[in-house]
Amino acid sequence: MTEAILLVGGKGTRLRPLTVNTPKPMVPAAGVPFLTHQLARARAAGVEHIVLATSYLAEVFEPYFGDGSGLGLHIEYVTEEEPLGTGGAIRNVAARLRSGPDEPVLIFNGDILTGLDIRALVATHETTGADVSLHLTRVEDPRAYGLVPTDATGRVTAFLEKPQTPEEIVTDQINAGAYVFRRSVIDTIPAGRPVSVERETFPELLATGAHLQGMVDSTYWLDLGTPQAFVRGSADLVLGRAPSPAVPGRCGDRLVLPTARVAPDAKLTGGTVVGDGARIGEGARITGSTILSGAVVEPGAVITDSLIGTRAHIGERTILSGAVIGDGAVVGPDNELREGVRVWCEAKIPAGALRFSSDQ
Repeated sequence: MTEAILLVGGKGTRLRPLTVNTPKPMVPAAGVPFLTHQLARARAAGVEHIVLATSYLAEVFEPYFGDGSGLGLHIEYVTEEEPLGTGGAIRNVAARLRSGPDEPVLIFNGDILTGLDIRALVATHETTGADVSLHLTRVEDPRAYGLVPTDATGRVTAFLEKPQTPEEIVTDQINAGAYVFRRSVIDTIPAGRPVSVERETFPELLATGAHLQGMVDSTYWLDLGTPQAFVRGSADLVLGRAPSPAVPGRCGDRLVLPTARVAPDAKLTGGTVVGDGARIGEGARITGSTILSGAVVEPGAVITDSLIGTRAHIGERTILSGAVIGDGAVVGPDNELREGVRVWCEAKIPAGALRFSSDQ
């Protein structure tokens, strides 16, 4: 297996306002665009040629990654004029693949942070002679996911979308968003229209007797679709809990990029990242958070499990917990913003305007 398809066309609506100006795979995690971690892990597994299936804000990928040579890869870009879904996106890039009909092609979603053993998934695919092999992981509450039960040999027996009743939950195994396709199977996906591999391609393959193999790998796995999950994933990369060869520094409690300025008495913990050109003031306390490039955190601010967008400004003594602050937004001094709040890009909150507790 030497080539792969990365599906990076989604709008990232659950991550807004982070994705107003930036496609989800390009939002920085642990100091670099999240996509960099996926590309680096694919390269480490032996992949040489990668096709990026782009759509939303497609124009930002190629200027950053170029031909991929900086990562030891050859990267090509295919842009969907209209969103085609996961299956449609795979089919849309098929002409750029070089593999023979029976050779394996790695495919993975652009919003999953995982410790998957990619080589083991490919080996499973080859030793079982499968048409498609799927990475499966186990979760405590599978109701938000598609269940994938398997028999004793790991062969997939059904695809069950988002079960709700106890009777429907027949397994804790879910589709983890990474696949190996036999190259010829990709050509059977209908061209030129939206197709979901989860709801259409996989069930139809199963119905026609194709061999779909599951491999359970329950190492680190996180869907980065929500702001809270994205912040957690970035922190886990910095802390070393999630593996990536692309973290630009040593794993530890904090990652401060070279041009950032952090006051000597500021306290950064829990996998906090401070981006290029950002400034952290005296006495600030930041835990498990991501401060993107050019942002300013004034003295005495307390920030926990939050993401501060590029060029955003956080005022003195302001408290943020579980918050997302959009690019260029200004949160004045002495505000208190708690779990789930999203401040939109370029918005301005005056001093002492919002609190969840008394100001005394």
